Amino acid sequence: MAYLPNGKPVSASKIILTQVMLPEDSNSAGNVHGGTIMKLADNAAFVVASRHCRSNVVTASVDRIDFLAPVYIGDLIILKARLNWTGHSSMEIGIKIEAEDLFSGSTRHVATALLTFVSLDEKGRPKQVPPLILETEEDRRLFLEASERAKMRKETRKKKTDNGG
Repeated sequence: MAYLPNGKPVSASKIILTQVMLPEDSNSAGNVHGGTIMKLADNAAFVVASRHCRSNVVTASVDRIDFLAPVYIGDLIILKARLNWTGHSSMEIGIKIEAEDLFSGSTRHVATALLTFVSLDEKGRPKQVPPLILETEEDRRLFLEASERAKMRKETRKKKTDNGG
């Protein structure tokens, strides 16, 4: 019988990552490059997944990232990352991304992202993750929504494997 790790609550791995956007973060239009935001989202998701598992984790997929508004040089970017769902060895992390104008204090929702990470053992093979303890109604809602996405990801992966690519 496999060892079943103790569950961990959503609140144990939530993080808020902030960083000021500087000129080197800009794209040709003079706004913050989408790739910079994507890298920050991947870093935030990595921390959440690592905190939950306390093991090596890797990005399995970026399920979606929706850019809603531009981020400007000089803005403080705020990434609020949390675990939405855990499976056997995989986890879905949701991230709400905001930008704060440091002069006016106004904050706007600029992007959202969903990433899937997999926990790995010392040999680089998938490792069982602790179950997620759902503490709030929002936790339960997000878990159910993420469970449906996980089923779709699995079906899509199976179709690609069955079709040779």
